[in-house]
Amino acid sequence: MQLLTTLALILVIMSTIPNQSAGTPTSTTTPDIPPTKTQLATFGGGCFWCTEAVYQRIPGVLKAVSGYAGGNVVNPSYKAVCSGATGHAEVIQIEYDPSKVTYRNLVDVFWEAHDPTTLNRQGADEGTQYRSIILYRTPEEKKIAEESKAAAQKHFSQPIVTQIVPFVVLYPAENAHQDYYDSNSDQSYCRFVIAPKLKKLEKHFGKKR
Repeated sequence: MQLLTTLALILVIMSTIPNQSAGTPTSTTTPDIPPTKTQLATFGGGCFWCTEAVYQRIPGVLKAVSGYAGGNVVNPSYKAVCSGATGHAEVIQIEYDPSKVTYRNLVDVFWEAHDPTTLNRQGADEGTQYRSIILYRTPEEKKIAEESKAAAQKHFSQPIVTQIVPFVVLYPAENAHQDYYDSNSDQSYCRFVIAPKLKKLEKHFGKKR
Protein backbone atom coordinates (compact mmCIF):
# COMPACT_ATOMS: atom_id res chain seq x y z
CA MET A 1 0.00 0.00 0.00
CA GLN A 2 1.09 3.58 -0.58
CA LEU A 3 1.09 4.23 3.20
CA LEU A 4 3.76 1.57 3.75
CA THR A 5 5.93 2.96 0.95
CA THR A 6 5.61 6.51 2.29
CA LEU A 7 6.39 5.55 5.87
CA ALA A 8 9.32 3.40 4.77
CA LEU A 9 10.74 6.45 2.99
CA ILE A 10 10.24 8.55 6.12
CA LEU A 11 12.12 6.06 8.28
CA VAL A 12 14.94 5.72 5.76
CA ILE A 13 15.35 9.50 5.92
CA MET A 14 15.29 9.38 9.72
CA SER A 15 17.94 6.65 9.80
CA THR A 16 20.40 8.87 7.95
CA ILE A 17 20.35 11.55 10.65
CA PRO A 18 23.59 11.27 12.69
CA ASN A 19 23.34 10.02 16.26
CA GLN A 20 24.91 12.78 18.31
CA SER A 21 25.15 10.59 21.43
CA ALA A 22 27.04 7.67 19.87
CA GLY A 23 30.70 8.35 20.74
CA THR A 24 30.78 11.89 19.39
CA PRO A 25 32.36 14.49 21.70
CA THR A 26 29.91 17.16 22.74
CA SER A 27 30.75 20.83 22.96
CA THR A 28 30.36 22.67 26.24
CA THR A 29 28.93 25.63 24.36
CA THR A 30 25.65 25.85 22.50
CA PRO A 31 26.24 26.20 18.74
CA ASP A 32 24.73 29.28 17.16
CA ILE A 33 22.29 27.35 14.94
CA PRO A 34 18.79 28.75 14.40
CA PRO A 35 15.97 26.40 15.42
CA THR A 36 14.17 24.50 12.68
CA LYS A 37 11.04 26.31 11.55
CA THR A 38 8.06 24.04 11.94
CA GLN A 39 5.02 24.03 9.69
CA LEU A 40 1.33 23.20 10.09
CA ALA A 41 -1.02 20.90 8.19
CA THR A 42 -4.74 20.40 8.79
CA PHE A 43 -6.66 17.28 7.79
CA GLY A 44 -10.04 15.74 8.58
CA GLY A 45 -10.61 12.04 8.04
CA GLY A 46 -13.49 10.99 10.25
CA CYS A 47 -13.28 10.95 14.03
CA PHE A 48 -10.32 13.05 15.13
CA TRP A 49 -9.42 10.53 17.85
CA CYS A 50 -8.36 8.18 15.07
CA THR A 51 -6.40 10.52 12.83
CA GLU A 52 -4.69 12.14 15.81
CA ALA A 53 -3.35 8.77 17.00
CA VAL A 54 -2.05 7.88 13.54
CA TYR A 55 -0.18 11.13 12.95
CA GLN A 56 1.27 11.29 16.45
CA ARG A 57 3.28 8.22 15.47
CA ILE A 58 4.77 9.63 12.26
CA PRO A 59 8.46 10.58 12.62
CA GLY A 60 8.82 14.31 12.17
CA VAL A 61 5.38 15.12 13.58
CA LEU A 62 5.89 17.16 16.73
CA LYS A 63 2.29 17.71 17.80
CA ALA A 64 -1.26 16.96 16.73
CA VAL A 65 -4.21 18.99 18.02
CA SER A 66 -7.80 17.82 17.58
CA GLY A 67 -10.28 20.52 16.65
CA TYR A 68 -13.01 21.84 14.38
CA ALA A 69 -12.65 23.62 11.04
CA GLY A 70 -14.49 24.36 7.82
CA GLY A 71 -17.73 25.56 9.40
CA ASN A 72 -19.56 28.81 10.07
CA VAL A 73 -19.90 28.96 13.86
CA VAL A 74 -17.30 30.65 16.08
CA ASN A 75 -15.76 28.47 18.80
CA PRO A 76 -18.23 25.56 18.54
CA SER A 77 -18.60 22.83 21.14
CA TYR A 78 -18.24 19.12 20.47
CA LYS A 79 -21.97 18.67 21.01
CA ALA A 80 -22.80 21.41 18.51
CA VAL A 81 -20.40 20.01 15.89
CA CYS A 82 -21.84 16.51 16.34
CA SER A 83 -25.31 17.89 15.58
CA GLY A 84 -24.10 18.74 12.07
CA ALA A 85 -25.54 22.25 12.37
CA THR A 86 -22.23 24.15 12.56
CA GLY A 87 -20.81 23.01 9.25
CA HIS A 88 -17.51 22.08 10.90
CA ALA A 89 -15.53 18.90 10.36
CA GLU A 90 -13.56 17.09 13.03
CA VAL A 91 -9.94 17.73 12.07
CA ILE A 92 -6.43 17.52 13.41
CA GLN A 93 -3.81 20.23 13.08
CA ILE A 94 -0.33 18.81 12.76
CA GLU A 95 2.84 20.66 13.66
CA TYR A 96 5.76 19.04 11.86
CA ASP A 97 9.44 19.44 11.09
CA PRO A 98 9.77 19.77 7.29
CA SER A 99 13.40 18.67 7.47
CA LYS A 100 12.20 15.25 8.63
CA VAL A 101 8.83 14.79 6.95
CA THR A 102 7.33 16.67 4.01
CA TYR A 103 3.82 17.93 3.43
CA ARG A 104 3.54 15.46 0.55
CA ASN A 105 4.46 12.60 2.92
CA LEU A 106 1.70 13.68 5.31
CA VAL A 107 -0.89 13.94 2.54
CA ASP A 108 0.09 10.55 1.15
CA VAL A 109 -0.44 8.99 4.59
CA PHE A 110 -3.81 10.76 4.82
CA TRP A 111 -5.33 8.64 2.03
CA GLU A 112 -4.42 5.44 3.84
CA ALA A 113 -5.40 6.63 7.33
CA HIS A 114 -9.13 6.62 6.42
CA ASP A 115 -11.50 5.81 3.56
CA PRO A 116 -11.64 8.94 1.38
CA THR A 117 -14.35 7.46 -0.87
CA THR A 118 -17.22 7.47 1.63
CA LEU A 119 -19.18 10.74 1.67
CA ASN A 120 -19.70 12.18 5.17
CA ARG A 121 -18.98 8.83 6.81
CA GLN A 122 -16.20 6.75 8.30
CA GLY A 123 -17.36 3.32 9.40
CA ALA A 124 -20.19 3.74 11.90
CA ASP A 125 -19.48 7.48 12.26
CA GLU A 126 -21.87 9.34 9.96
CA GLY A 127 -22.50 13.04 9.37
CA THR A 128 -20.89 16.02 7.67
CA GLN A 129 -18.62 16.45 10.69
CA TYR A 130 -16.88 13.22 9.63
CA ARG A 131 -16.25 14.28 6.03
CA SER A 132 -12.89 13.84 4.38
CA ILE A 133 -11.19 17.22 4.04
CA ILE A 134 -7.78 18.80 3.45
CA LEU A 135 -7.42 22.46 4.41
CA TYR A 136 -4.47 24.03 2.62
CA ARG A 137 -2.62 27.22 3.59
CA THR A 138 -0.73 28.03 0.40
CA PRO A 139 -1.13 27.50 -3.36
CA GLU A 140 1.77 25.05 -3.17
CA GLU A 141 -0.03 22.96 -0.55
CA LYS A 142 -3.15 22.95 -2.73
CA LYS A 143 -1.13 21.72 -5.70
CA ILE A 144 0.54 19.00 -3.63
CA ALA A 145 -2.81 17.85 -2.21
CA GLU A 146 -4.41 17.66 -5.66
CA GLU A 147 -1.45 15.79 -7.15
CA SER A 148 -1.41 13.34 -4.24
CA LYS A 149 -5.17 12.85 -4.58
CA ALA A 150 -4.81 12.03 -8.26
CA ALA A 151 -2.09 9.49 -7.50
CA ALA A 152 -4.11 7.95 -4.65
CA GLN A 153 -7.21 7.58 -6.82
CA LYS A 154 -5.48 4.79 -8.74
CA HIS A 155 -5.65 2.65 -5.60
CA PHE A 156 -9.39 3.07 -5.00
CA SER A 157 -12.23 1.59 -7.05
CA GLN A 158 -14.62 4.36 -5.98
CA PRO A 159 -14.09 8.10 -6.52
CA ILE A 160 -12.31 10.02 -3.78
CA VAL A 161 -14.74 12.57 -2.34
CA THR A 162 -12.25 14.52 -0.21
CA GLN A 163 -12.72 18.29 -0.11
CA ILE A 164 -9.58 20.36 -0.75
CA VAL A 165 -10.36 23.84 0.56
CA PRO A 166 -8.54 26.89 2.00
CA PHE A 167 -7.73 26.87 5.70
CA VAL A 168 -9.42 29.69 7.62
CA VAL A 169 -9.33 28.93 11.33
CA LEU A 170 -9.01 26.02 13.73
CA TYR A 171 -11.04 25.85 16.93
CA PRO A 172 -9.25 23.42 19.26
CA ALA A 173 -11.50 20.74 20.73
CA GLU A 174 -12.09 20.39 24.44
CA ASN A 175 -9.26 18.98 26.57
CA ALA A 176 -11.00 15.60 26.88
CA HIS A 177 -10.48 15.07 23.13
CA GLN A 178 -6.75 15.80 23.09
CA ASP A 179 -4.36 12.80 23.12
CA TYR A 180 -7.50 10.70 23.27
CA TYR A 181 -6.07 7.34 22.30
CA ASP A 182 -3.02 7.61 24.55
CA SER A 183 -5.27 8.54 27.48
CA ASN A 184 -8.07 6.05 26.77
CA SER A 185 -6.47 3.07 25.05
CA ASP A 186 -8.66 0.61 27.01
CA GLN A 187 -11.88 2.24 25.83
CA SER A 188 -13.85 0.10 23.36
CA TYR A 189 -13.63 2.57 20.45
CA CYS A 190 -9.88 2.75 20.89
CA ARG A 191 -9.48 -1.04 21.07
CA PHE A 192 -11.71 -1.95 18.14
CA VAL A 193 -11.31 1.01 15.76
CA ILE A 194 -8.05 2.84 16.44
CA ALA A 195 -5.76 0.05 17.67
CA PRO A 196 -6.01 -2.04 14.46
CA LYS A 197 -4.84 0.94 12.38
CA LEU A 198 -1.91 1.54 14.70
CA LYS A 199 -0.94 -2.13 14.75
CA LYS A 200 -0.70 -2.08 10.97
CA LEU A 201 1.69 0.86 11.23
CA GLU A 202 3.74 -0.50 14.14
CA LYS A 203 4.04 -4.02 12.69
CA HIS A 204 6.14 -2.75 9.82
CA PHE A 205 7.86 0.33 11.20
CA GLY A 206 7.79 0.20 14.99
CA LYS A 207 6.50 2.81 17.41
CA LYS A 208 7.61 6.41 17.26
CA ARG A 209 7.33 6.81 21.01
